[in-house]
Amino acid sequence: MRNKDFVLGLDTSNYTTSLAITDINGSIVTDRRKLLTVRQGERGLRQSHALFQHMENIPEMLLELFGQIDKDRIGAIAASSRPRPVEGSYMPVFKAGVNYGKVMAAGLGVPFFEFSHQEGHLEAVRRHSSLSEEREYLAFHLSGGTCGLLHVKNGSIEILGGARDLSFGQVIDRVGVSLGMEFPAGMEMDRIAVNRKDKQSPILKKIPIDGLEINLSGIETQCQRELQKGVDAEALVHDLFMNIAGCLCRLTEKAVAGTGCDRVLFTGGVAASRFIRAEVGQFFSEKPVRIIFGDPALSSDNAVGISFLGGKALWQSNR
Repeated sequence: MRNKDFVLGLDTSNYTTSLAITDINGSIVTDRRKLLTVRQGERGLRQSHALFQHMENIPEMLLELFGQIDKDRIGAIAASSRPRPVEGSYMPVFKAGVNYGKVMAAGLGVPFFEFSHQEGHLEAVRRHSSLSEEREYLAFHLSGGTCGLLHVKNGSIEILGGARDLSFGQVIDRVGVSLGMEFPAGMEMDRIAVNRKDKQSPILKKIPIDGLEINLSGIETQCQRELQKGVDAEALVHDLFMNIAGCLCRLTEKAVAGTGCDRVLFTGGVAASRFIRAEVGQFFSEKPVRIIFGDPALSSDNAVGISFLGGKALWQSNR
């Protein structure tokens, strides 16, 4: 198998075109990403526009990749084909990766595997974490379009809770765009929250929790209303991130108490926030709960987890 020791992964999410190659030892050979273009002032992309950009990006990225690696070492190709591993889960953007992946696999004469975007997120962080051998854990999938609290057990994923309407990523991006930032605004908003040192009274009401579910349209409305009043922007950003971190801590405590599982994985672009990582980590530092964030670079959208999953399927099928 030495001459077929690579797996190429593709992930075409709503805002990033991603390619990755991992090898038979689980090492990351390459991890390439290209953000989709969102016009200044806009708060997202239509699916048709995102799909078109993926179709433009993938050939260019592949040609560059194949100029730097031996494509004959590719033993399988894997792609994300849907948002979640459940019936009826569908988004057109994933067609780009699947279609290119199938054609390449046929041309190279290698297997093609499909997984969900969510499974890729979990695997990217879990693979080289303290959860690598665990069969059961809780997980937050916190991205630009997803805010889910999951119970992963023996390979199956059960939704325990999360947001009913918006995601944390959407709230952050919408507030950031209202502040004149480019979309996506998460990194700049996080930097402001981290650098804000002044103590302040809370500006926003706490996000209410119903069981293990939350609604986030209310806090976005609060933020927009405060901005119209002329609130200090940096103070608002800091308070928003404090509120998000506090909500995640409360949800985590309730989920751990309800399931008896004390291992909690955080993934998705929001989980790359330095501020949220620090606040959640400090909150649980002296509590009997294992909090795992993993490499921030692997929390945001990437194809590494999809490649890992393709490798697992390939190596197991060849045993």
